[in-house]
Amino acid sequence: MKATDLTNFHAADAAARHRSEAGAVEAHLSTLRERLEELVRHGAQADRLADIKLQIARALVNLERGSEAWTLAREALDVFLFADDFESAADACDILFQANQPESVAALGQGIWLAVTYPIDPELTIELLNHVIEETPDDSDGAAIAATTALFLADLRATGKSRENLMFFATRVLSQVAHRHSSVSSQQEFDRWMDQLELREPEKFLVRLRDIVDVLVQGNWWFDPEELRARLPIDDDHQAPTAVAAGTNGGR
Repeated sequence: MKATDLTNFHAADAAARHRSEAGAVEAHLSTLRERLEELVRHGAQADRLADIKLQIARALVNLERGSEAWTLAREALDVFLFADDFESAADACDILFQANQPESVAALGQGIWLAVTYPIDPELTIELLNHVIEETPDDSDGAAIAATTALFLADLRATGKSRENLMFFATRVLSQVAHRHSSVSSQQEFDRWMDQLELREPEKFLVRLRDIVDVLVQGNWWFDPEELRARLPIDDDHQAPTAVAAGTNGGR
């Protein structure tokens, strides 16, 4: 087989796999829509409808139908916020960011605020922070702050086998960020880099994360962070690093 023939074969095979995967998502989407219609007919509670809407939005994002996904995920977010279901609200913000719409960056900032402020699934928190890492220029400190926060929260909140896996992942990402930011290639250089960027003390790097959140949101808050901060329990060992929760500028 000629090289060009082999290349064409692989391209055709990849296209076929993509069509197959898209077909499976479309089938799943159809099932979810039928389920939503059924729940509406039976007068289901708002939270159950929001759960299905978010699943539909996730499928739509996978099909690159971001505008449709946005509408459903945004509706679901309001329901989750009203119910104080902050993990689902952060998940909705993740979908809203992936929908790639005009307000998606603001959605990411608010999702990070929720995920860091409340003791939700650390894997979701790390996923949200990883968006910042991926979207930040190599020479910006933003990725370093996000990666450090991810490692800090994996250590603080994860347990069992999940903690081991997340710590490994977050440590590797932080090392990669250090290399791309300052060409760090040794432990000595890494230690010096951590000190220079003040990444060892949560009270310092979390304040800087708060600033990143404010830049992402640009005042376009869909909830009142000050009102939520005022309701935070004060005796939860796994509660938010308060440097992020305090001092945001915004509200509805």
